[in-house]
This record gives sequence, C-alpha cells and structure tokens, in this order.
Amino acid sequence: MTTIDEEILTRRAPVQASSFDAEAGTVVAVIAAGAAVRRYDERGPYMEKLSPAPEPVEEVPILDNHQRWSVEDIVGTATEIKATGGETRALLTLSRNNPRAQLIRAELADGRRYGASMGYRVSEWREETDPKTGIRTKTAIRWQLLEVSLTPIPADPRAGTRSITAMSETNVTPAPDNPPVQPPPPAQRSEPDQQDRATVNREIRSIGQTLGLDQTWIDTQIDANASPDAARAAALEAVRERGTIAGQVRSISVGYDSGDPDQRIRDVGEALYTRFNHAHEPSERARQYMGQTVLDIARDSLRARSMPTTGLSPAATIERALHTTSDFPLILGDGLGRTIREAYRTAQVGMKQVGRRVTNRDFRERHRLQLSEAPRLEKVNENGEFKSGTLAEAKESFKVDTFGRIIGITRQALVNDDLGAFADLGRRMGQAAAATEAQLLVDLLLANSGDGPKMSDGKNLFHADHGNLAAVGSALDVDGLSAARQAMRKQVGLTGELIDVPPRFLLVPPSLETEAEKLLASITATKESDVNPFAGRLVLVVEPRLTDENRWYVVADPAVIDGLEYAYLEGEEGVVIETKAGFETDGVQIKARLDFGAGFVDHRSWVMSPGA
Repeated sequence: MTTIDEEILTRRAPVQASSFDAEAGTVVAVIAAGAAVRRYDERGPYMEKLSPAPEPVEEVPILDNHQRWSVEDIVGTATEIKATGGETRALLTLSRNNPRAQLIRAELADGRRYGASMGYRVSEWREETDPKTGIRTKTAIRWQLLEVSLTPIPADPRAGTRSITAMSETNVTPAPDNPPVQPPPPAQRSEPDQQDRATVNREIRSIGQTLGLDQTWIDTQIDANASPDAARAAALEAVRERGTIAGQVRSISVGYDSGDPDQRIRDVGEALYTRFNHAHEPSERARQYMGQTVLDIARDSLRARSMPTTGLSPAATIERALHTTSDFPLILGDGLGRTIREAYRTAQVGMKQVGRRVTNRDFRERHRLQLSEAPRLEKVNENGEFKSGTLAEAKESFKVDTFGRIIGITRQALVNDDLGAFADLGRRMGQAAAATEAQLLVDLLLANSGDGPKMSDGKNLFHADHGNLAAVGSALDVDGLSAARQAMRKQVGLTGELIDVPPRFLLVPPSLETEAEKLLASITATKESDVNPFAGRLVLVVEPRLTDENRWYVVADPAVIDGLEYAYLEGEEGVVIETKAGFETDGVQIKARLDFGAGFVDHRSWVMSPGA
C-alpha cells in the first residue's frame, strides 16, 4: 500500500440542484478532471496525467467500482463523452432493472454524490522530467476509454457526479456576492430518553471530536439536549457540507484496485519477471501472483474477461487467451520487456562514456549551433564608451532514426512454460539493442577510412587543418600522449581565440588496453625520470569494436566542450517494447524499437593518432 501525502480538495459554492434526473435515471459526471495520479513502472514512481479528450467512443459500460466479473456488475451506460474546460465529462444512464443500479438511483435522489473512476488503455505517452525535482510525469495524449465506474474514492479526487452548475475550485474564499455557507442547525431536541444525560453528552463530545468538529458545534448539540442518533445525523450533515474531516485528513492511502486491467497487467508482468530474474525484489502488489505459471496467467486472463476455462486443455487455454484477450499477450510483453530493458541498461557501451546524451523532439535534422568564445573585455575609454562584440557560429546536424526487430515466442514454448527460453530471449534482445547503439557510434567515428564524418566546413573530423590529427603516427607512450594533450590544449575557437581544452578520456581498442593501463597506472618512482605524468589523469575507455589495432584517441569531457552527441526521441528513451498475439507466428510477437541518432558537433574535443 502506498501513501500519497496530499490535501483532500473541498469545494465551496451555493447549493445547486442536482443534475440527477430521477425519471430518466441520468446524471452528469466528470470522469477525469486533470488531476495527476501517482503510478509505478519498472523505473519507479511517476505522476500520470490524462489529456482531457479520449479517442472518440459512442458508449461504454458503467461498472460498480471497477468490478467486471459478471453482467450484474454493469449498472448502466455512459454516453456523450466529451472534453469540456479541461475535464472529461459523460452522461451516465443507470439501469432500471439492476438492483445495484436501483440503489444508486435512490441515493442520488437523496442528494448523495459518488466519485467517478474509469478504466482506459493508453496508446501514446509523452514523458517529461522536472529538472529541479527529478519527478517524472507521463501524460497520456492518446487513450481509449473502456469503462466508467462509480466508486467511493476515485483516483482523481475531483472526478464524480456533478450538480447542474459547475462549482468553483476548492480552498478559494467565496466571492463577496456569494452568501457564506451557514453552519448546520443543531439537531432537533428529542424527547428525554432512558440514558443518563451525562453519558449522552460524553457520547456527543466523542462524535464531534472523532469527526473533527469544533467545540461550538458540540456545545450547540448539548444545549439542544440532542439524542445520540440526532447528534450523529447532524455531525454527518456538518461533515458533508464542510467536505472533509477537519484537522485529521491530511493524507490518503491509495490501495490496489484489482479491477484495474492496466494495473493487473503491470503486477502480473512484474511477478513473471521475478521468475526470470530471481534477484529482483517484487512489489507487494506483485507478490500475490508469484509462482503462477504461464498457463495460470492465461486462465486468469480469460476469467477476468468472464470467459469459461472449464474443460480446456493447456494448449487450448493459451491459444484462446492469446486471441480473445489483450491482457495475456500484454502481460507476457511486460515481463519480457523488463528483462530486455534490464539487459539493455547493464550492457557496456564504451563510446557512450565519451559522448553527451541529448533528446530530439522529432525525426527531423537536429541543427546544432556551435558558438565561439565570448569576445575579450576591453578597457573602457575616458568617455565611458563600451565597444560591441560578436559571436561567430558554425552549424552541424544529425537526426534520429528508428531501428527495430520482431521476435516470436511460439505457442509450444508457452505451453511448456519454458521460462529459460523467455529470459534468454529477453537478455539477447536487450544486449542487441545496446550493441546497435555501440556499432552506430563506432561506424560514425570510423567513417571515411577512419578520419571521421564530414563536418560543416567540408573536412573530415580528423584533419590537419583541425589540429587534431597527428602528422606522424606515434606509439601509445608518454611522448605520444603528451603530444596529443598539447594539440588539444592549443585548440582555438571560431574566431582564433585560445580555448584551452583539457583532456579527459583515453579511448583505445582491446589490442592497446594493457599498454594503456600501464601508461595510466600510478607507480612509486625511485628517480625523477621514472615519474609517470599521466598517472590518474585520464579515464581509460576500451571499445572492442574498434578494428585498427594501433589507432587511439584522446577525448575531452563532453560536459565541458561539445564533441560527440547521441540522441533519443523525446519520450522514447532507450529500447521500447510492444507485444501482440501473433498471426503469422503461432504465439506472441515481441517488437523491440529504438529511436536513436548520433553526430559530431565539434572537432576540437577529439585528437586521433594513427599509431606507430
């Protein structure tokens, strides 16, 4: 169970006539009011928001608190679903024959208001991270409404049945032309009963203190000689008008709703992932599904859709779950996707260490402006005149492309509950995604016979005119490294100003790894000539995909100066997994997609030696 510390909102407005039409059995409800709801995924907590306009749909069922196990749980239909003023509203029509619907009708007629919730499926997200707080927010910009539920406590605290006139936002003092809400009148004086008056008064005080009512309310009830029953009724009315229990409700506990299909998919997927990865510590919500086989998950998916499973063979159960429910393939995809993402995250990509990660909003060319150093300050003359300066700029560009592969999991593997094959497939796909990124970065570096890509000036990345290519290849030793460092220190900006680039990394192929370790090792010298000037000065990066056994590179810190940049599509960082029941493949198809691109935006932060 997760506790979210937030103030429960209240609303103040003159009393309005209810929007409930007793004859037609209809009521207007706000099913989403734009409030952010805390959710969890494999990367941890995030705040979920919904755009106010779902994909068009004419009608969805109304359920009793997300229960969907039988037709008796359907208490009506929701129509006229539309976005209005940042809210998603619907007209709810309650059934005339369902006993639960009749009870809800009676309570709405008495003035009770229900919370509104909904089940939905998201097809497109937009993810953002607050740079100051680090809090992630995922906004569903395309989503499909599946059902509306009447519930005591909705996830969105402002969603629920509404009065005819929309009420003003909470915690706002009423405008002067609105009469203040009067305190509830004391309960009517009752006839003397058999209880001792002191006992009754103690009970009234207990009622008031429990519900957070002030001493004035308690004294009013005692002075009126109210009975316990009358005091309780008056207390509930006071709480209803106030909207919350004062001084007590500062946080709410949000529990797991077993009727939420998306939450169930995530929880069962996490339990399945725990079977793949025994080192993973499952959440409390996922523990209830621990130990389930693939066949068990298929049966539960069918039962959740009110589909019979009695008498079905294992193969028939899995086949029906694949092709008649969306939950089962999504659960398999969630579990396998966690394995893929974990393998992708832990895979080592040496070239990423010497590059800067950025984000592209779309697939168009990313034009990167490289500015020169600011002009030097000049002495102000006796007249107080300041001279103007300018900044020179160069332009480099690159774009994001899409890479992907579809892999099938056969029905035989599902029936056999072959989790070893699933886990191995997931690891291989994750490693393949990381290897794709690494090879793209290496291919970029080795373009044009190893001299790098063409820059905006028409010359290769490594060029004598750029001052970053050794004229004569030198061995990886103190002299060679010293020459490379000196070349980097002497780099100048676009207007010829000295920019003094400090080296940070030594990038080598595996053939030079041992020599590089010796060169960078700290040793205790017995004489001055044995001192190692590079001990602890550079970070060693080994890239196994570099093919030239002699060529090595010195690279500046990408956080200090521009150089290699690699980019992901905004909201699609890293490998993205999609799942569907296979048609061409008898089983489940898993699609891994990667939106990735890279480019060099400056040559001054890299020096290359062809080697001796």
